[in-house]
Amino acid sequence: MDQWLLPAWLDAAVGRRLEALDTDGYSRRLWEADASLWKPDDEEHQRIVRASLGWLSVFEGVRDQVPGLVEFVDELRGEGYRSTVLLGMGGSSLAPEVMREVLGVREGYLDLHVLDSTDPAAVLAVEAAVDLETTLFVVSSKSGGTTETASFHAYFYDRLRELDGEHAGRHFVAVTDEGTSLQREALDQGFRAVFVNPSDIGGRFSALSFFGMVPAALMGVDLERLLDGARAVAVECGPDVPASENPALRLGAMLGEAALAGRDKLTFVAEPRLRPLGAWVEQLVAESTGKDGTGIVPVDLEVLGDADAYGDDRVFVAVGLASVAATGHAGELMDLARAGHPVTGRELDDVYGLGGEFLRWEIAVATAGRILGIDPFDQPNVQESKDNTKRLLAGYIASGELLEDLPEGDGRLAYSVDDPDLPAALAEFLGQARPGDYVALQAYVAPGVAVWDHLQALRLRIRDSLRLATTLGYGPRFLHSTGQLHKGGPNTGLFLQLIGQDPVDVDIPGQPYSFGVLKRAQARGDLGALRAHGCRALRVDLGDDAAAGAEQLRAVLQGALAVT
Repeated sequence: MDQWLLPAWLDAAVGRRLEALDTDGYSRRLWEADASLWKPDDEEHQRIVRASLGWLSVFEGVRDQVPGLVEFVDELRGEGYRSTVLLGMGGSSLAPEVMREVLGVREGYLDLHVLDSTDPAAVLAVEAAVDLETTLFVVSSKSGGTTETASFHAYFYDRLRELDGEHAGRHFVAVTDEGTSLQREALDQGFRAVFVNPSDIGGRFSALSFFGMVPAALMGVDLERLLDGARAVAVECGPDVPASENPALRLGAMLGEAALAGRDKLTFVAEPRLRPLGAWVEQLVAESTGKDGTGIVPVDLEVLGDADAYGDDRVFVAVGLASVAATGHAGELMDLARAGHPVTGRELDDVYGLGGEFLRWEIAVATAGRILGIDPFDQPNVQESKDNTKRLLAGYIASGELLEDLPEGDGRLAYSVDDPDLPAALAEFLGQARPGDYVALQAYVAPGVAVWDHLQALRLRIRDSLRLATTLGYGPRFLHSTGQLHKGGPNTGLFLQLIGQDPVDVDIPGQPYSFGVLKRAQARGDLGALRAHGCRALRVDLGDDAAAGAEQLRAVLQGALAVT
């Protein structure tokens, strides 16, 4: 069941848009995979779109593969495998992580750990959390050449060769597209299996393909039940359903029309059980809409505040279970609606409605892209940070150090957290904020509860003081989700890059640099890309103890905001 609490002006705009979609035959053309719905006069974009619409039907094809997946997993269980480590980034890792947190691991199946951080401490933490000899590694990459995934693969394959010699490949499977370097390497290394995904699906639209379903099967997720949820939404949003009754088109129309009117900060609200879905929605929205100087900024895990904590650039989208009134935030959401903020909510019958939510959001975001006049299936600015990283690594290989070629205005690369000049620099940085801006905290540190709590406190202090939307993401993970929006979307972001040092580093087999060097090169590469686009960015070094550094930064921020 959906609930819509929209101000009159937006409700009218959405109604007009839905009528226009019906007049244009949009839903029928969408299900026919009509590429001309987006950028019809641009042949290059048409080529991209035509190669990107497989997500509309992939869940039906995967459903036919369920018996084989179940048999494969039973074989592994019989051999004593107890854990799975997914090596991936962005679209390859987010949906499996969401399913792990929302659906859980069935007793007797393989527990799932996701590695999508190049921080050395994160790599070592995953290794310490599993017994390598009873662990299956899923190397997941659409392109087959994702730098982070290839580095994780090299590290753990090397570790398994130390333990299991020439049989190391039996601990690995690959999920990739046809003809990739990963597919060839998997065959050369004797991987247990290679799951070849349809190539007409972009990574962020791949939740219901092998990229999501192979890890889900390993966890013991009831795949048929999950895919039935997707099928139910496909019927609910089918080609003959009027747009006004189509929940995905209505959501897409609301997001698109709100963004056109300046309400381009999508705040995702969910009850605790469904809260992990926000990370997947964040990538889908940011990477699909953030380009050509436009975009919708997804705001995930920002604790709800009073209505006066928000500017007039917000919309709120809530997801809950039918057994819980709204999302557990019914009172706050009603207050926000009464204050004039657009609010919509959807109740799922149970957690397996997650399969349908994947499809509903995919249709909605594709629709919002049409309304915004962009191609929701490309990611034109993602490569910039990658190219900068490669250049920095090449310099490191030649000289033995990462060249500090990204100075601040005063010639400094970064401020340490205990630098006496940091309070003034932070106050000046935040003083540039304008109504409608957002502040993005980009944390190149190992994920952990302590550091996350301090960073969450930082973002809420900024929101409540400046009435700006805030986002928080770990690097380099966010490069594969919100990174496209940061550089290709509207220039309304203030980017606070936080880097942690690496007291213990880890070498990458076959490379002349370590994970720590790779992480720092990625951070500097992205900072360079941001500055090349004229973005406002400040870098702070949190030191060897990221949690302690983040706590210290909280105190500095308090003083900086007092003079902003």
